[in-house]
Amino acid sequence: MSLQDQAEMDPLARKALERLLKSADKHEAGTFVRCPALTDSALSEYRELRSLKAKEDFEAVMAYAQTEGAITVRRPPRDPQGLIERVELVDVVKLASILGKVPHAARVQSARQALSARLDEHPVLIDVLSHWEKLKKVRGSGPGVAASWAMACDVIAYCQAQVSLGATETPVRDASARLFKDSKRIESLTPYLDVLLTGNVEGNARPEAEVLQELGLYREPQPSRLAGNIVVRRERGAFPLDRPYSALPPSTVLGLGSMPSQVLTIENQTTFHVWARQHCDSDVLCVYTAGMPSPAWRAMYLRLLSDLPASTPILHWGDLDEGGFRIAAFLSRCVTEAGHVLLPWKMRPADIPESLRRAAPTRTLNRMVKYASEAGWSDIAHELAEARLLAEQEG
Repeated sequence: MSLQDQAEMDPLARKALERLLKSADKHEAGTFVRCPALTDSALSEYRELRSLKAKEDFEAVMAYAQTEGAITVRRPPRDPQGLIERVELVDVVKLASILGKVPHAARVQSARQALSARLDEHPVLIDVLSHWEKLKKVRGSGPGVAASWAMACDVIAYCQAQVSLGATETPVRDASARLFKDSKRIESLTPYLDVLLTGNVEGNARPEAEVLQELGLYREPQPSRLAGNIVVRRERGAFPLDRPYSALPPSTVLGLGSMPSQVLTIENQTTFHVWARQHCDSDVLCVYTAGMPSPAWRAMYLRLLSDLPASTPILHWGDLDEGGFRIAAFLSRCVTEAGHVLLPWKMRPADIPESLRRAAPTRTLNRMVKYASEAGWSDIAHELAEARLLAEQEG
């Protein structure tokens, strides 16, 4: 059938065949048990037509589809000229071709081919493809935008290369223009970047700024916030931090000019501000991570830790959820690199009041346990598995 024939196809017949194709896609995906067919309810509008010509137009399309081997048309056995009683699917590919469409299974297969070279580096794409096979969307996307997921993989590779070269902060629109000749393309890929970075198709979407920050990208560069009665060495001298905190470009923080009794990182901004107001005169250095730290923040953190004796306690306080323990695992690697051990602060299930506890879904709990183990907190991992809860810092 030509494009013109498709455009001129009887609207009611097209609607019925598209419904049949949708059922075929569901059947192929395993979400529809019965063999795809149009029965009484699906043919009711056709049966109620009053115009003979309208009926003939509908039946002509069905006859053509049957001649092409896409469907089988069933009429009453005793009345071969009677109204159509049932339309059964024979070949989904031929049916889709008649409608000018591509079967869902074929679209998923094309997506699989487009992403096959990325599966080793980003195993979460296997879950993405699995969701698509089951007609589920991931961050609003289906197999038709597999090329955008491939672009998101390219963004991550590019940013990692930049960081390895020492470029820990890059304007997102500059990077986008270099990669795609489109200054806003990376920002449109944020939902996919989030999934690829967290390795989780079911996690809650993070704010765009936090996703970009993890890659070392920014719309506007963000300062690092530090609190405590501590002297910090900077490019133009060594100065004590302001009250209740100082916000400094991370690249300008060169090290410590006085020794804190402890170093505490805090994941959430509200919690950091409360802590800073209460403890800004103490000798504890508190650093706000702003969620998952950026490459520039990580470099600053390593410089600060390198000035400390091995006996200085290094602690972290974050959410008791998947993201919180993922951040803890990341920080633990940084702390280990600097010759220290990361300790948890108020991150045991027993620390959480009953009123703030929420039940953790099994998959989320499994990832929390995994990240807690990666942070070196095997005892907390065990406690999480037993308590099966999650909670946020605030409160």
